[in-house]
Amino acid sequence: MEPRIDLFTNEIGAKFSKRFANLGLVIHQSPLPKSTQELVSLRASQINGCGWCIDMHTKDAAAAGETPVRLNLVAAWRESTVFTEAERAALALTEEGTRLADANHGVSDETWAQVRKHYDDDQITALVSLVALINAANRLAVIVRQQGGSYEAGMFARMTS
Repeated sequence: MEPRIDLFTNEIGAKFSKRFANLGLVIHQSPLPKSTQELVSLRASQINGCGWCIDMHTKDAAAAGETPVRLNLVAAWRESTVFTEAERAALALTEEGTRLADANHGVSDETWAQVRKHYDDDQITALVSLVALINAANRLAVIVRQQGGSYEAGMFARMTS
């Protein structure tokens, strides 16, 4: 499967990608824990089948010190003991927010209550924004068939400068 177009080298795609990266910077600089940000991005990317984003967030998380065990268990977080209750709440929100078309309720009141229990308003705003942003990134990459495997840790963050 070959990529359909390189959004990073196309003039419009490059402009869009820089602005997209700057949106990500707002979230990255938020008080939402960095490890939670990577776990959320990884889980949404797994659900959406986005090889590019799975590659990126696995490598960025590992470079930031995330353990291989936790990275390997993100897809089965409910059946794992390595995630905190706060991370579990964030992952539940991620799944429900990513699978909007699959669920008639969107994000459940139970999940929202768990998120509220563990995060303040700024962290929740960053979390909800992150779920929206990573889902958009997944769609961009899947539509153009951007392949995983070539990403180098920190590569996308350098686009903000």
